[in-house]
Amino acid sequence: MRKTQTTGNLALSSYEDIFQPTKQPTIPSTALQEGEQVVDVLLADLYPPEFHPFAVRDDEAMTRLTESIKNGGVRIPGIVRLREAGGYELLSGNRRKRACELAGLPSLPAIIREMDDDEATLAMVETNLEQRENLLPSERAWAYRLKLEAMNHRGIKSDVPGQLSVDILCEQAGVKKTTVFRYIRLTELVPGLIDLVDAKKIKVTSGEELSYLTRKEQAIVIEGIDRHEAAPTPGQAKLLRKASADGGLTPGDVDTVLMKEQKRPNSLKLADSLIRQYFPASYTPVQMQTVIVKLLEAWKMKKAG
Repeated sequence: MRKTQTTGNLALSSYEDIFQPTKQPTIPSTALQEGEQVVDVLLADLYPPEFHPFAVRDDEAMTRLTESIKNGGVRIPGIVRLREAGGYELLSGNRRKRACELAGLPSLPAIIREMDDDEATLAMVETNLEQRENLLPSERAWAYRLKLEAMNHRGIKSDVPGQLSVDILCEQAGVKKTTVFRYIRLTELVPGLIDLVDAKKIKVTSGEELSYLTRKEQAIVIEGIDRHEAAPTPGQAKLLRKASADGGLTPGDVDTVLMKEQKRPNSLKLADSLIRQYFPASYTPVQMQTVIVKLLEAWKMKKAG
């Protein structure tokens, strides 16, 4: 499968170059095409694509899938193509392969299909978009980016005059262009920052703003997050991006921004378990409050004197 650029300035920054359509190709699917059949392929002969941004996690969903396969077998076959080095590249079905391993099965039913790199990318991305229960922001970001790159390279276009590849994707995924572009920007985040987006410690909108920083500046932001134990809000991320555009982001800029907008509690709440230990069990909350206020008044007068 063709390698995708993952460093430097975003390769998709000129969207007109990426999304300009030409002609309509055939898009792979799990439906059998003429002359194809489902065959059992040994798990040992299956390999993930060279670039596969979709994680295979042993989570609750994997447990359910494993039990389903134990009880009823694999309902949807995988899609594979021959590898030059031997075996098969598993484009669709890497989670099913793992579930088969956990279920103790030796093989996975699959469709062996001849595909070029663009067709293989589309098969990988589209099945993950359709079949995955919960995609991480990073997985969705790479899905949109890879699909658009493949669609543009293949020359996929719509019958509607002036409609671009991104318009087709938006219709298929049920999302807006701004959403697609925002997620694509996340592919320019360094690992430490995209991990925080996946962990929901940084919002996707904040990640979009931070993606415009250089990789060195993003590393500075990570160090600032560690120092302050606080991730930038969308407003703070905008300020960091502006500082970068104004001449370069420094550690001092990060400290200033993260400290400037830190939320401070506007009220004090004392836990009942913390207070009650100092009072008789028969005291009501009102009685405890009266005593506390009197003690505070006496403390205030003493401090004033």
